[in-house]
Amino acid sequence: MKILLIQIVLIAVVVAVVARLFRSRGARAQAIRRLGLILFAGFAVVSILIPDVWNRIAHLVGVGRGTDMVLYALVVAFLSFTVTTYLRFRDLETRYTKLARRLALDEVRGDRALPDDGDEPPADDPPSPR
Repeated sequence: MKILLIQIVLIAVVVAVVARLFRSRGARAQAIRRLGLILFAGFAVVSILIPDVWNRIAHLVGVGRGTDMVLYALVVAFLSFTVTTYLRFRDLETRYTKLARRLALDEVRGDRALPDDGDEPPADDPPSPR
């Protein structure tokens, strides 16, 4: 099996994207995503204006046609989007779980703080010294 340059480059990019997305959080990760989107939009404009550029890039890295090169680029972009979306949803689920736990604990503490008839302290709490 002959390994082409494009295969090595694509595997390296996929591994780098996944590793970077699993480690990154916050404003820096958002900035990287925005730069990626701008880069993607720039490539789209160049592709529309100069369609032969993909054929030249493809031949440089060992791919037969420019359309195959575009497909590989879209696969990497889709992988980045998928991993980013997964991480975002996982973070949201964690936040919702923590919020639900906090609300449940606050409700239990609130029930204990208010006596039922106003005269007696709750049964769980020891009487306060007077």
